[in-house]
Amino acid sequence: MYFFRKKDPNRPTSFNLKVMHVINATAIIMFLAGIIYKLIQWFILKK
Repeated sequence: MYFFRKKDPNRPTSFNLKVMHVINATAIIMFLAGIIYKLIQWFILKK
């Protein structure tokens, strides 16, 4: 399977791939932060 392959040392590192991973991680963190904020607002800061 694709997930269990070793990294190919001859393959060049792609700047675009690194940027994509950074943007993806940022999006996931922002999404989780938004959900946590909404849960806190809903459960703790009830009005």
